[in-house]
Amino acid sequence: MAIFYDLFLLTAILFLATAIVNAINNGEATDSSMAYTIFLRFYLASIIFFYFGWFWTHGGQTLGMKTWKIKLISNNSQTINWKQVTIREITAVISWAFLGLGFIWSLFDNQKRSWHDISSNTRLIDLR
Repeated sequence: MAIFYDLFLLTAILFLATAIVNAINNGEATDSSMAYTIFLRFYLASIIFFYFGWFWTHGGQTLGMKTWKIKLISNNSQTINWKQVTIREITAVISWAFLGLGFIWSLFDNQKRSWHDISSNTRLIDLR
């Protein structure tokens, strides 16, 4: 459920970020140039990356995770670093690309870890 909470907030942030780019692009939402498309995708992906990365490196919880009392920590019980954020987010994208298999993996793992937990040496803890 924490993912859905963060998705709502992130959607609002991405709408605002897109509105800023549209204003700079003379109010046009699209542009036929490949450079514009690549820029926009990179820009929005960067916002997503830094949204999760900043929260995870500053306390281990996004707003959705705080609501559901879940915290992300390193396997050595420390706050995660940017290298772990990068590995975690890239692996999460790969997990989705394989039809969510990386997330489903946690249902069968003894420690309830998904692919991105395993690859980044992180784990989610329940604070309840």
